Amino acid sequence: MFVDVHCHLSFPDFDADREEIIREMTAAGVTLLVDPGIDVESSRKSVEFAAAHPMVYANVGLHPHEIGQQLSESIFDELAALARSRKVVAIGETGLDYHYPDCNPLQQQEAFRAMLHLAGTLDLPVVIHCREAWKDLLTILEEEQHSSMRGLMHCFSGDSEIALRCIRLGFAISIPGTITYKNSLLPEVVRNIPLEHLLTETDSPYLSPVPYRGKRNHPSNVRLVTETIAGIKNMTLEESAGRIAGNAARIFKLEGV
Repeated sequence: MFVDVHCHLSFPDFDADREEIIREMTAAGVTLLVDPGIDVESSRKSVEFAAAHPMVYANVGLHPHEIGQQLSESIFDELAALARSRKVVAIGETGLDYHYPDCNPLQQQEAFRAMLHLAGTLDLPVVIHCREAWKDLLTILEEEQHSSMRGLMHCFSGDSEIALRCIRLGFAISIPGTITYKNSLLPEVVRNIPLEHLLTETDSPYLSPVPYRGKRNHPSNVRLVTETIAGIKNMTLEESAGRIAGNAARIFKLEGV
């Protein structure tokens, strides 16, 4: 019933109880989990993790925080090889993050464009991370746009206007547990865009929804995100969950989700 399209369950945070978490999420009705890589090593772990679990799929990515001081062609060659694995459904996470003062925007932009090109070459959707960089990110997407560009805005943090611009560029809006936080813009975003453009995620182990804020997040909490969306849209939980699962199946080209 529920889908978590962005959860770092292969991270070390879950080494002690990963299989227990999987059993809990299955019992809670989570039928799909997408585990994204953030560099070569974590992307490899995501691919291996997905291969071992039928309901788990992987993304291959290079997070803006993980770029390092120099980009090398070999990094993208390794990511491209991993991206051809059977259960890889998207490129990402990738994008721009200008939050920290020592970030290198030009280097991030170079890496982001390279990842967009990789996604285009492999005809895969793109999972995008954006933090305090919407102007540059949208400019790059407009410059790099092509007919098959698609994907999702992971852990969306913009307003309704930005959401609609992303949708026009071919991207769905992925809603995390922050929709339950006081003063969040996400309830308004959800009200203002059609359900066909919405996805749900936890970004575990981060960003636990209320009433678990401050604790380690886990995929079962995606139900709380789905419930919140259903309430805003004046829908039943079952209808909301089913339609969001259908969105995920369409974007990732999956059957039976």
